[in-house]
Amino acid sequence: MAEPVQQEMERLLTEAFAPTRLEVINDSAKHHGHAGDDGSGESHFTVVIEAPAFADKSRLDRQRMVNQALGDIPGERVHALAIQASAPTS
Repeated sequence: MAEPVQQEMERLLTEAFAPTRLEVINDSAKHHGHAGDDGSGESHFTVVIEAPAFADKSRLDRQRMVNQALGDIPGERVHALAIQASAPTS
């Protein structure tokens, strides 16, 4: 059986960035019946991630890095993905 999308995203992001903070929040219930809701309960997510790899990167670069690490999940398997990526502060 394939792992749930939320767990897969957590695994992929942990492997790619070794984050100091990671939250993958399933927001799908808030969008029930809206555009992009496929009934799977895994259509809308928010990722809050903090990792040293994001130091000195622009917000856009951080989002691109997260999207790349997630492969085909954003846009193909998940309708909407909000990303809050930051570097640890000293």
